[in-house]
Amino acid sequence: MDRMPRSVAADQPRVLDRRAFVRSLALGGAALALPTSVIADPYAPVRRRDTAARPVRVRGQVRAQGRGLAGVGVSDGLSVVDSAPDGSFELVTTARQQFLSICVPSGFEIPRNPTGTARFYQPIRPDPEGEMEALFELARLRRSDERHVLLLLADIQTTDAQEMRFFNEQTLPDLLQLLGQLGEVESFGAACGDIVYDHLELFPDYERAVSRLGIPFFQVVGNHDMDYDGLVDEASTATFSRHFGPRYYSFERGEVHYVVLDDVFWHGAGYIGYLDRDQLAWLENDLARVEPGRSVIVALHIPVLGSSHIRNGLDDPRLSLAIANREALYRLLEPYEAHILAGHTHESEHVFERGVHEHVGGAVCGAWWTGPVCSDGTPNGYAVYEIRGSAVSWRYKPTGHGFDQQIRTYPHGTDPAAPDEILANVWDWDPEWTVVWYEDGERKGAMARRVGLDPLAAQLQTGPELPAGRTWVEPYRTAHLFYAPAARRASEIRVEARDRFGRVYSAAVPSAAEGD
Repeated sequence: MDRMPRSVAADQPRVLDRRAFVRSLALGGAALALPTSVIADPYAPVRRRDTAARPVRVRGQVRAQGRGLAGVGVSDGLSVVDSAPDGSFELVTTARQQFLSICVPSGFEIPRNPTGTARFYQPIRPDPEGEMEALFELARLRRSDERHVLLLLADIQTTDAQEMRFFNEQTLPDLLQLLGQLGEVESFGAACGDIVYDHLELFPDYERAVSRLGIPFFQVVGNHDMDYDGLVDEASTATFSRHFGPRYYSFERGEVHYVVLDDVFWHGAGYIGYLDRDQLAWLENDLARVEPGRSVIVALHIPVLGSSHIRNGLDDPRLSLAIANREALYRLLEPYEAHILAGHTHESEHVFERGVHEHVGGAVCGAWWTGPVCSDGTPNGYAVYEIRGSAVSWRYKPTGHGFDQQIRTYPHGTDPAAPDEILANVWDWDPEWTVVWYEDGERKGAMARRVGLDPLAAQLQTGPELPAGRTWVEPYRTAHLFYAPAARRASEIRVEARDRFGRVYSAAVPSAAEGD
């Protein structure tokens, strides 16, 4: 997500210009800079005049241990074909398409580049006759992936060597410790966009970091991962694709079908949340291979809807904070048990719309590496998704802390608007949670949820001099704050939260003196 500009070197005017644009976008005035067709009908695909592209005939095979694999999806980013019983496939594409990719099937290892990132693709490079041969070699997993774990890292967003050190010295040890605790469970990771903060030359440092984890990593393109000098959307992901391959694709683990999308649409002067025509056509073809009722998990960067507009008294989400043509995505996901995983906004929330559960995850970098919390008070961290069969469960993992830290409490009077109430931030809350308080061991009742600022985020991020180095960072109004009129005379006050999976978390409320 973009905020107001930080200081930039004199030789980087395009970054400053672009951030100036995004400031106007955040204020709601950037629609004036959008293509007329998008303003007139944001739900319609952007029409493009196709240039002549010579056809390319691709023939190949998908195999494992020398034997062909049937039923593996092979795609050029538009069409999807299944490999035949002997693993062979044939696909007619054009030189305009960049990559040939496979939907890595369940039960097989996710191939990796030497950097540790997932390698499920090949560049489309035809010979002079317009022909191409492709071979995809897979290896069977040594263990079942019926149960597996996804580590979702939203907004790593490093801007220089120092912040890359933060990632290596804070986040990586935490991930390594967790992977050690998981043991033999099949695991993989995904960086959910804004891998870096405009400085694409840091991609190799990110690759070296995730290679330490020993698990395959997938990548989602974010608005800070793009080539800003591209005049069209396709040109904006050139550097990203050189490192990580296609900007949208799918794969399978256990009973779950995973999809990665690029919803950052660059129109030459800035970006909006939008899914382009080719991507939607490909997604329709991809999901046609998935049985209705299955669990589908979609990872993208900009939230599909989010709720920041509601929390801030707006009727509609801003074009930079949600997908303008989201109805098309909702329709495609209707037949499935769908979860959408997003980042971008450096806050935590769960949104339920059109039968889809959208998870907006807290940021690895928190509030742009300025301190221990995001702008809504969520600790710096990442999300951990555990899948058993088709059942999906999750927990947020604060960096440097255990899973038991899911609540931050504040004493009476921390919120001047509620001087006689205690306050708790329960950042991974959704409507299936219950949040109650106890006085001296006696349960008193449910706490009231309200919208407001997390006191720690407000303390660290409010004011013209704060936070140091990124003074444009400000706290966000959040909807996962809970209040209660607890008795001041109680010797001990505790907040207890039970999540939708029956896990219970508890935190003591400090006294007003302790909170000072």
